[in-house]
Amino acid sequence: MLYLIGIGLNDEKDISVKGLYLVKESDFIYLEYYTSRLQCSIEKLEKFYGKKIIIADRSFVENSNEILDKSKNKKVAFLVMGDVFSATTHIDLFLRAKKRGIKIEVVNNASIINAIGITGLEVYKFGKITSIPFDNKNIRTPIEVYKMNKKNNLHTLFLLDLDPKKENYMEIKYAIDYLIKNGVDKDTFAVGCARIGSKNQIIKYKTLRELKKTNFGKPPYCLIIPGKLHFIEEEALELWKKD
Repeated sequence: MLYLIGIGLNDEKDISVKGLYLVKESDFIYLEYYTSRLQCSIEKLEKFYGKKIIIADRSFVENSNEILDKSKNKKVAFLVMGDVFSATTHIDLFLRAKKRGIKIEVVNNASIINAIGITGLEVYKFGKITSIPFDNKNIRTPIEVYKMNKKNNLHTLFLLDLDPKKENYMEIKYAIDYLIKNGVDKDTFAVGCARIGSKNQIIKYKTLRELKKTNFGKPPYCLIIPGKLHFIEEEALELWKKD
């Protein structure tokens, strides 16, 4: 049996009651450790869950059959930061399990894709989501996605590259550098976000030039350039203009 369990965006208590119940009855607990960053330690997760956690990096999840092999005769919980299906590798794991006839139960949770609604921007008015990678010198995809969304009056969510294993997280100021170098006006208004879903989240609505000077504290981060705004969205964004 394979349980795919989203554990939310913040800390050990963000897991759902159903997810916690399944974790406690599982024989093996794996935690993917490459798509985001929680605001708590692995030790806190283990204490709250009452289980030992096995860290699974991207290479392990994509190339190893250990999780699936154990799922044939044991109960295995695969914990995902945010929601279960926010990353392609998790969908791939789901499909591989299906092909092998392994029973699967999915427990969803909050992800950045829906939690971003706290900004006041209407979630259904977001266009295609794009990521800005560390090595972006000759990368045009994020810009092309932004242009397409802008043309259709849609908001653009930029996810910023990260490598939790090396504690390396792209900061908002570097994402802004990329955008400006690729032709985005530095006086474009955008929303900079850090630690969405936590008690100490930071949301700022300013020009790219101003956001670049803002201290957002610890990761994870994301950046939004809004499209055409409804008057309710405009009112909500005023909340985040304050220092």
